[in-house]
Amino acid sequence: MSLNPNNALNFSGGPGALPDVVLNQVQQAIINVPEVGLSILGISHRSAWFENVVRETENNIRTLLGLPNDFHILFLQGGATQQFSMVPMTLLRGKKHPAEYFDTGYWSRKVITEAMREGPVRVIWSGEKDGYRRLPTDEELDFSPDAPYIHYVSNETVEGLQFDRILGRDDVPRVCDMSSDFLSKPCDAGKFSLIYAHAQKNIGPAGVTIVLVRDSVVQSSPDNLPSFLNYRRQVESHSNLNTPPVFAIYVVYLVTRWLLNDIGGLENMARINQQKAALLYSMIDGSDGFYRNWGDAAFRSDMNAAFTLPTAKLEEKFLHEAAIAGFAGLSGHRAIGGVRASIYNALTPGAVEKLCDFMEDFRFKQHAKV
Repeated sequence: MSLNPNNALNFSGGPGALPDVVLNQVQQAIINVPEVGLSILGISHRSAWFENVVRETENNIRTLLGLPNDFHILFLQGGATQQFSMVPMTLLRGKKHPAEYFDTGYWSRKVITEAMREGPVRVIWSGEKDGYRRLPTDEELDFSPDAPYIHYVSNETVEGLQFDRILGRDDVPRVCDMSSDFLSKPCDAGKFSLIYAHAQKNIGPAGVTIVLVRDSVVQSSPDNLPSFLNYRRQVESHSNLNTPPVFAIYVVYLVTRWLLNDIGGLENMARINQQKAALLYSMIDGSDGFYRNWGDAAFRSDMNAAFTLPTAKLEEKFLHEAAIAGFAGLSGHRAIGGVRASIYNALTPGAVEKLCDFMEDFRFKQHAKV
């Protein structure tokens, strides 16, 4: 039973919607976690119960991804933004060869700015000249074997662009910001040295960031880093160096259980997400140009569909009428405007069908006025 039917039509780019089954469990936990008899908001981060929550959440993520044993799983704070700095502080500071970064959209530009504070950076490919409407092909890329690491954003939420392959050389550490498609599909995590993802898209509320970090990276953490920004110290404390976000981690725990037990794993989740994306892009592609993809169709995202209408006035009218109809979060990012429908894990195919029906009805009414 849904606590709030409006949640079913939340297409926000973040924080994203959460599954009804999780929201119902969270409602109960706000008042009383059955195993403890206290509100989740008042349970100690040092309690045996919370230690078990962290341990099971780690195990759930390992199972979902088939994560190799030499990876540590951390639950940190500071969002992906903190990782923009922690990564180069650990892997780039003091190096003579540049790290290789991709400039593929709004978020990757922010990552590059922070990395440049710590050491040399080579932008291996930039989509700026194309208005960030596409991603690179393999033929456009030339990776250096001397780079300390390569970094890319797997899914650009603003522009609606998503990589469908793993980039880089196997002999150079790979680092990836997977904030907006983490646990949305299978991932060969063993090919990376570090993956990070803030929670407020597919896996929980804002406040916790998941970091999967190979032990070799942990051991290379410089001794002169502040403890809070040192992966080794965070691993040694088991993500409990300071008071962690107990509530946010608990919700991630519930979401990973949902993915395992209700969805049946990431292959099933990927099929559902691809079904939703196919529905939405079929509507856009079949609209005779009334709805227009922001990016090249070859690179568009299964998580975020960014599109425009013929005029800014029509976009404003579309968003206004969509809100009246119960759809939330459809405004495009302030960086590019337009419309954006984010179809993260918890958005059901039924919700996407309702949006497509609304889009078709809106288009029909505008043509009828001409």
